[in-house]
Amino acid sequence: MELYDRYAGLSYAVAMRVLGDPGRAEDVVQEAFLKIWTNAAGFDPKKGSLRTWLITAVRNRSIDYLRGRSAHERQELELQPELASTSTHSDPWREVSLELERMAVREAVGSLPAEQRQAVQLAYFGGYSQSEIADMTHVPLSTVKGRMRLALEKLSSYLLGRGLVDV
Repeated sequence: MELYDRYAGLSYAVAMRVLGDPGRAEDVVQEAFLKIWTNAAGFDPKKGSLRTWLITAVRNRSIDYLRGRSAHERQELELQPELASTSTHSDPWREVSLELERMAVREAVGSLPAEQRQAVQLAYFGGYSQSEIADMTHVPLSTVKGRMRLALEKLSSYLLGRGLVDV
């Protein structure tokens, strides 16, 4: 249960990235955790971390799920990004606005002190918990929490000052 509580969100994000379907992603995560539970003896910490083993199992299960689909379903999945891209290009102002927002967020993250930027990147883009970040960076958990709090305050202030967030 603790393993699921800790990694379910990250596992679901990985499955969603591969499958693009919330219901199927939930099914794959459940199947992957069941397989991990029954094959727990197969985990070898010498080959990598538990997190890596688990995420690899979810990713592989997601790919297996895609391979098992009919050719028609795979073709529909391949067409969806094209349809989405044509619908977003119909509003060039929206595209410009989104790109400006992305640039502002990159600038905001880039303006953070290195320790705060690292904590934010590991948490939001790496999917690591604050405890895992503390272990990885060899700093106390309270320090990681402080860095995250300060970083989020600075990001909020930066983006608020540019009219990109409404707090």
